[in-house]
This record gives sequence, C-alpha cells and structure tokens, in this order.
Amino acid sequence: MTTAHIIALQDRIGTEPDGFWGPASIAACIRHLRGLMPYPNPWPSPDQDSLRAFYGTAGDESRLVNIDVRKLGVDYDDEPVKTIRVHERCADSLLRVLTAISKLQERYVLQDYAGVFSNRPMRGGRLPSLHARGAAIDLRPQTNGNHVHWPVASDMPLAVMEAFSREGWKSAGAFWGRDAMHFQATV
Repeated sequence: MTTAHIIALQDRIGTEPDGFWGPASIAACIRHLRGLMPYPNPWPSPDQDSLRAFYGTAGDESRLVNIDVRKLGVDYDDEPVKTIRVHERCADSLLRVLTAISKLQERYVLQDYAGVFSNRPMRGGRLPSLHARGAAIDLRPQTNGNHVHWPVASDMPLAVMEAFSREGWKSAGAFWGRDAMHFQATV
C-alpha cells in the first residue's frame, strides 16, 4: 500500500493522516469499525465456552444451512459458487454482508472466496477454529494471508470490513493486524 493509500485510509477512519500506519491508526480503525457495529452486538465472545453455548459443538454439521449466493458474483477457483454452508445462527447476517459487498466497487473480493465451514483447529493451535462452527469466512487469501500485515502489505479493502462490521462481524485484518482474509461472527 502506498503512502497516499494510507493517508486516504487514515482520513476515512478519522485519524491524523500522516502516512504512517502505527498504534494511533490501528486504534482509530478499530474505533471506526466498532462504531459501525450494532449494539448490543448479536455475536458471542470468542472464548470456547461462549462459542459452544451459542453455536454448539465444533464440527457439528447438523446446524449448517445453505445460503444462495448465485447472483452475488462469488467464485471459488474461478468457478461460480451456488451456495455456501454456514451456521444457521449467522446465515441471514452473512447473506446480508455478501449482498452488500456485491454492490460495492470492491465486489471483486467475492471472486476469491476461500470457504466458511472447515472442521479444523485454529492455525498453529489445538482449539477449534470458528470455521469448525461455520461462523467464519475467508476472502482473497492469496494477498491477505495469516502473516501478512494489514493494511501495509495486504489489500483487503476497508469498505469490505465496514460491510462485515455493520452486521457485528469481526475483521481479523483490522483487529489483529494480520489475516485480513478472515471475518468471524464474534464480538
């Protein structure tokens, strides 16, 4: 990302546009995204007890439903995606997010969909991933990986993060500073 891009991003989130993405910019971005989230936030805390109480057991596919994304431009490996399996408690919300993104200039992120449900542990850990509950989605993994710093080195648009925030979803790139492909239905 160029200095000009960072300045524009800083201006949009309401912090001093100095071209340096540091602690002040990170805090302003998190405030900006939290300010878009519904209150109270409909999603559980990310600890395992809260996730189990809200979503059930990780890996339980009985609570997954299909959402129809045929008209939204979602592609996986250059092939159109018809449906996405997601936890029933966040299905309507995810569909609203994806519909909102499909109307953005940045809708191209939907052309690089990388999945929702995957019964696996978190990367580098033993605890279940939010993907194992069907409550997380990955978009544009090639340029927004787990070890790629957002926004300096990755390219996930803020407008996409804002669409997720309006539904209460957490954007990993903004909140963790990396893994910008990952969005999850937790506070």
